[in-house]
Amino acid sequence: MTARAARGFTLIEVLLATVLLASGLALAFATLRSATAVATRGETLERRNERMRAVEGFLRARLSGARPVPYAFDPQSGLAQRFLGEPQRMRFVADLPDYLGRGGPYVHELAVERGARPDEVRLTVALTMVLGGQPVVERPPRPPEVLADHLRAVRFRYRGLDATSKLGAWQDQWATREALPLQVEVDLQDAEGRDWPPLVVAPPLAGSFGGVSAP
Repeated sequence: MTARAARGFTLIEVLLATVLLASGLALAFATLRSATAVATRGETLERRNERMRAVEGFLRARLSGARPVPYAFDPQSGLAQRFLGEPQRMRFVADLPDYLGRGGPYVHELAVERGARPDEVRLTVALTMVLGGQPVVERPPRPPEVLADHLRAVRFRYRGLDATSKLGAWQDQWATREALPLQVEVDLQDAEGRDWPPLVVAPPLAGSFGGVSAP
């Protein structure tokens, strides 16, 4: 056995080995944290995309199934009310799938409400059965369902024919309540200010009762 082997490691050698081991462990932990952060961001993005697809699919299906069925009658003019379109509220009738209720025509009321935080809003939908042009109030009443929350902004717009029977400009207010608009646009923006993919739906039965925009 040599004198160096018998003597063992010096303090400098032990410190150097410790430093190298600590550096290796720090690098390994940094790599692990980075990989975990990337995976977390990927999962968050996937959940966000899945949520957007689900909300978009529901809105597209409901608006595509809108029917020119009255949900009320104007007490003054006696005209049937088939579509209410405002910047942050929308009301129309569409058949409800059996898995969401009893089936049949239901009034769908989409509304923008205040969110959990002062700078956030949420999009809700209320469903009410309608018979003979009158809503049937359930007991107990069905509370609105939250479609999307943690949003910064939600806007509805509508489009119909102009005075020359051509497709008119987008409007924030739909004045012809006895008719369905030819197109409906839903714009949503998340809490971080990112726009969701634009959603434009053309109700197939919109032409049944006109669909003329206000001048």
